[in-house]
Amino acid sequence: MKKKLRYLGLDVHAETIAVAIAEPDGSVRELGTIRNRPEALRKLIAKLGDASTLRVCYEAGPTGYTTYWQLTVLGVHCDVIAPSLIPTKAGDRVKTDRKDAVRLARCYRSGDLTAVWVPDAATEALRDLVRAREVAKQDQLRARHRVSKFLLRHGRQRPEGMTAWTLKHAQWLTQQRFELTTLQIVYDEYRATLAVLADRVARLARAITTAIETLAPTQQALIAALAALAALRGVQLITAATIVSEVGTLRRFATPRHLMGYTGLVPREHSSGSGVHRGAITKTGNAHLRRVLVEAAWAYRHRANAASGTLRARQADQPAPIIAIATKAQHRLCPRYLKLTERGKAPLAVATVIGRELLGFIWAIGQTVEPLPTTPIMS
Repeated sequence: MKKKLRYLGLDVHAETIAVAIAEPDGSVRELGTIRNRPEALRKLIAKLGDASTLRVCYEAGPTGYTTYWQLTVLGVHCDVIAPSLIPTKAGDRVKTDRKDAVRLARCYRSGDLTAVWVPDAATEALRDLVRAREVAKQDQLRARHRVSKFLLRHGRQRPEGMTAWTLKHAQWLTQQRFELTTLQIVYDEYRATLAVLADRVARLARAITTAIETLAPTQQALIAALAALAALRGVQLITAATIVSEVGTLRRFATPRHLMGYTGLVPREHSSGSGVHRGAITKTGNAHLRRVLVEAAWAYRHRANAASGTLRARQADQPAPIIAIATKAQHRLCPRYLKLTERGKAPLAVATVIGRELLGFIWAIGQTVEPLPTTPIMS
């Protein structure tokens, strides 16, 4: 006899969890609020009876995947839901935790929710490390701006032809002196912060390299994907690590278009009848992934086949199919970049287009290095 499933919606916060359940008879009822503690969740599941008949969901958010892992240990099927894809009523102006839990339970039962991919512990750890370096780079950029704007306010501009933040520029910064002691103190503190942040960025970059080298044998597919993606122009180790840690297995996307939609690099569209209206990119996907793809796209502004020694070294141990995909990417994207630039497109818009098309080649490499397919999802 087929079991009748019960659908549990959880509105998870740091201290509390609002609970609602959709019963097999069609009713949806609130079950109150519990503390966000493992023992409280365990007690709730035990109270609801057979765990195999339960299907639980909650929104992805700042609490991460802790609730997911706690429910998985209890033998309960759980899905983490993409918040931006939850259906909402246009006229609904009342929002409470309990109403959110009821809505989750009802939509979950009707199949209107989209689950996100949940990374394993090793992939999530690598993702946190990569994101820590990204935060350090952002702090470094802000610190550089403070130094340059401080000098600009006091009439100090770097010599003509000198590129900012090169070795020569660093030497020029060292030579700057101020008559007032207070200004010299401020300038020295800004430069000291720069040195600390530069060391932090380098330390985290080394940590990423070490983490990749020490991944468990179960992560061999991840290691293979990292090395293969680095064969592409503009995709070095840090970029490849960002891609695989944010996306996971590339085979979960049925087509390149699904992967492009996941990143939010596809244009908005509002079409009806014979009218087709497209706008800027949706930006509804993974912002970390979107950033590194646009950065990688700048490398294609040069002509094809202009491979540096570094790129040739990254491609040295790769099989012929991977090299063929990387070469095809250059012959497709380099002329495309030039053509769009000649048409007068804004540089950032060109990089966005190239980044989106680069995803197609990334997807193709994923199909090559990941032989075991998984169930395709588009969240």
